[in-house]
Amino acid sequence: NEETEIVVNVGGVRQVFYGDNLNQYPETRLAELINCLSGGYDSIFSLCDDYDPGKREFYFDRDPDAFKCIIDVYYFGEIHMKKGICPICFKNEMEFWKVDLKFLDDCCKTHLSEKKEELEEIARRVQLILDDLGVDASESRWKRCQKYIWKFLEKPESSYPARVIAVLSFLFILISSVVMCVGTIPDMQVTDAEGNRVEHPTLDSIETACIGWFTMEYVLRLISSPNKLHFALSFMNIVDVLAILPFYVSLTLTHLGAKLMELSNVQQAVQALRIMRIARIFKLARHSSGLQTLTYALKRSFKELGLLLMYLAVGIFVFSALGYTMEQSHPETLFKSIPQSFWWAIITMTTVGYGDIYPKTTLGKLNAAISFLCGVIAIALPIHPIINNFVRYYNKQRVLETAAKHELELMELNSAEGKAASSKSEFEGLVREGKEGPFYSSRLKVSHSDTFIHLLSEEKHYRTRLQSCK
Repeated sequence: NEETEIVVNVGGVRQVFYGDNLNQYPETRLAELINCLSGGYDSIFSLCDDYDPGKREFYFDRDPDAFKCIIDVYYFGEIHMKKGICPICFKNEMEFWKVDLKFLDDCCKTHLSEKKEELEEIARRVQLILDDLGVDASESRWKRCQKYIWKFLEKPESSYPARVIAVLSFLFILISSVVMCVGTIPDMQVTDAEGNRVEHPTLDSIETACIGWFTMEYVLRLISSPNKLHFALSFMNIVDVLAILPFYVSLTLTHLGAKLMELSNVQQAVQALRIMRIARIFKLARHSSGLQTLTYALKRSFKELGLLLMYLAVGIFVFSALGYTMEQSHPETLFKSIPQSFWWAIITMTTVGYGDIYPKTTLGKLNAAISFLCGVIAIALPIHPIINNFVRYYNKQRVLETAAKHELELMELNSAEGKAASSKSEFEGLVREGKEGPFYSSRLKVSHSDTFIHLLSEEKHYRTRLQSCK
């Protein structure tokens, strides 16, 4: 059995194998070919597409490039996927040849897992679009209303009114942020009965209107959400709560807090809560794919950001200690202690340089020059990977959106072809019943055959699998 020789023809590429190599992995398809020769043609054709008994050659209508990679397992014990081969197709080829995925190299497994995630994301997006387009008649009126509200508020691309609502929400966020900033200008403030400076009543009215919009939007989205718990724990929805909650807490403290605590404490609490209104600016991320991409890129770049902070921390400690030591000889030194020198090292290494603290000795100035050069290098090193993560994710999102749209177009095309094929089959049935001539009936069948080739003669319409492989 070890000296048995078989010839395998995969997509026109011939390979010769010996039993001693193939029997290393007896569960694979190629190893089963050796043992199937004694089992007759039924066992042979259960494993291959065709067989030539004269040449003892097995024919397979499979991808020859993938096959060349897969047979490496018999010689090297591992498989590497060549560049340019689709990972999902390569996985299907490995399953056909009954080779376990554990033989695939780790780098190729990573590529395969990435492609699987992309396909799952495409399938998820297509399913979401199909769910939006489809209407289940068995659902209650309230369920259909929930879906409509959810699509209306969460998916601006679903309709023109939904796009208008998204633009209005964006404008309310901008107006609220501008009002928060303008309200701190002394000229835009008024004095209340107690002599305290407060925001202008007009700005308060605009603020109340914006909060009313945010509250209504959040409540409607919560009611129409398919998963209430997931909705409540989502980061962007937590931001929405933080954006509107200070208003109501401040309102409650203003009217009821004076009875429970001193007025000065109430005012301090209200002032602290009003600072939390800056969380509204993060609501812009809901309407900006660019901000979402930036957030994801930073999330994927935690390692690079950690390296940056580590470099800066080491540099700050070293150069602040050196600066403190070198400046002690100067009578008017500004470096009173090493912790105070941390501030100087931070603004120097980040090339800010406020000028409130600076070296006065020659060695101190040399230390400062080296520190900001090291700071520039430390900051520049992790920037490139962060930019790559941003560009990679942005391009990936565009590809996934295009792939999802293409998948929907293919589904529509297949649906249209299915309807056309059913109508054609009905017409052919009428022809076979004798409503048309027999000559026309036979010509109609041939013209709709999957194996019909226009340039072949009438006798060569059908080719065997063996002829196709050869």
